[in-house]
Amino acid sequence: MGILNVTPDSFSDGGRFLDTAAAIAHGLALEAEGAAFIDVGGESTRPGAEGVSANEELRRVLPVIEGLVSAGAAATISIDTSKASVARAALDAGASFVNDVTAFSDPAMAELVAARGVECCLVHMQGEPRTMQRDPHYGDVVAEVREFLAARVEAAVAAGIARERILIDPGIGFGKTVEHNLALLDRLDEIVALGQRVLIGTSRKSFLGPLARRDDEARLAGTIATNVIALLRGASVFRVHDVAAVADALAVAAATVSRR
Repeated sequence: MGILNVTPDSFSDGGRFLDTAAAIAHGLALEAEGAAFIDVGGESTRPGAEGVSANEELRRVLPVIEGLVSAGAAATISIDTSKASVARAALDAGASFVNDVTAFSDPAMAELVAARGVECCLVHMQGEPRTMQRDPHYGDVVAEVREFLAARVEAAVAAGIARERILIDPGIGFGKTVEHNLALLDRLDEIVALGQRVLIGTSRKSFLGPLARRDDEARLAGTIATNVIALLRGASVFRVHDVAAVADALAVAAATVSRR
């Protein structure tokens, strides 16, 4: 899943793709590098981010989605939003996947996804982007995230969404410390055991910097390492900025472990 942020304030690439033509070109480049999904987002969910209106979010994402469709993009277009009104317009424009960091806290989102019959991803987040990194705490982070995701899956199924259309994401970096993130990666198989496809999103995230002992905003090596670990633990979708490099690493890892 290639990340396409159409925002001025995303933590890694904010502002780079505000121009519609540049965003469309980047989306097509992500597909050419091997992305099966292009995840288009118009509202930053970085720690401390302020929300934007639905109208502003739509102004940012709709021309990009329409442009990707017009350009013949074969990848599944995902809309990264927590607003049902934005998701509805994005689906009308040609998206067919909804990625919601609030795991359908708005019941209207679940109703929309059920009615349209599209795929979706439910993400765990403690708090909200503006406050989520202020002293996040858990008893057992893996058990609590697992319990949350299991409950949200059942709520989505009850709303009419086919179980096989639901992916889950433990929300690395969304209201978690470095130790929480590492525990989730190490014990990701416990999340996989819920029976849903698991999406993992570690790309360029700040917790990788101290671990690698370098302040490198690209954090590519750490991104590759964490995605290979996630693959070995059972994840099947990998949300990244650097599609080609991560896809190559995953292909080598998959080919190696498949020999067992």
